[in-house]
Amino acid sequence: MDLLALADFNLVARHGGFGRAARAAGRPKATLSRRVAELESSLDLRLFERGARLLKLTEEGRALYERTAALLAELDETATAIASGGDKPRGSLRISAPLLISQTAMGKLAAGFALRYPEVRLEITTEDRAVDMVEEGYDLVIRVNPNPDENLVGRVFLRDRLVVVASPKLALPAGDITVPVVVRGASDQTAIWEMTAPAGPPRVKVDPVLRLSSLVMVRDAVRAGVGAGRLPVSLVSQDLAAGTLVHWGDVDGPEIALWALYPSRRLLSARVSAFLDYLKDAFPTGTPDELAAYVDG
Repeated sequence: MDLLALADFNLVARHGGFGRAARAAGRPKATLSRRVAELESSLDLRLFERGARLLKLTEEGRALYERTAALLAELDETATAIASGGDKPRGSLRISAPLLISQTAMGKLAAGFALRYPEVRLEITTEDRAVDMVEEGYDLVIRVNPNPDENLVGRVFLRDRLVVVASPKLALPAGDITVPVVVRGASDQTAIWEMTAPAGPPRVKVDPVLRLSSLVMVRDAVRAGVGAGRLPVSLVSQDLAAGTLVHWGDVDGPEIALWALYPSRRLLSARVSAFLDYLKDAFPTGTPDELAAYVDG
């Protein structure tokens, strides 16, 4: 198989069209089209469905792209490292991270990493959904309590837990009283909150009076006294210490674990290794208090 033609195919697939690939690479569109056609001919496969305005990978094209994109990236990185005489992190590093840690910590993390590794071009996007790393071209993803995935490996770098908090103006209910609460998203339809506390009821009937799309918004609304909220302790530890929020109890449920994941079939690149090491340096113990101190520091 012609590796140059394969590289051109990956370029077109990554950019979603011959024109966009040609502009990104600074190469003639006709050359890319010819090279992809030659690859299709040599494989006796149609890799793209070509419409008047749409270029779409066929099933065979998608399979080829998913299996070769990472390998070609590793070849290119290896050649660059050898040519420069070492394995110093360099090149592009694309990371997908959830909304909350993006809002609270990723700006500071990204700036510190960029200062330490100026030859790495870091790009971080915010996605709460489980992105397809290969299809969307990510080198690393950060996920909260991810489902097992045989194609991904990684490590936990932070742990957190949920607590029920409220403004001091809102009293912890006694008996069967329903409590106004602020929740994240429209899907949270829970009528009872289970919690553990030294004193007070273990179960609280709740009425969601406000639904917001981010936990930072939920915290701000809880601060204002609209209702109680279930929030990560790292997000409210400073408020609890200052007395602007009070702790009603801990939420019954699994621990929150933040994972840094990458494709298991790939060799771990120097830039991904560097970012993982940077996370470890930033959060050596990975506790909620450590994250809170980092955010507020």
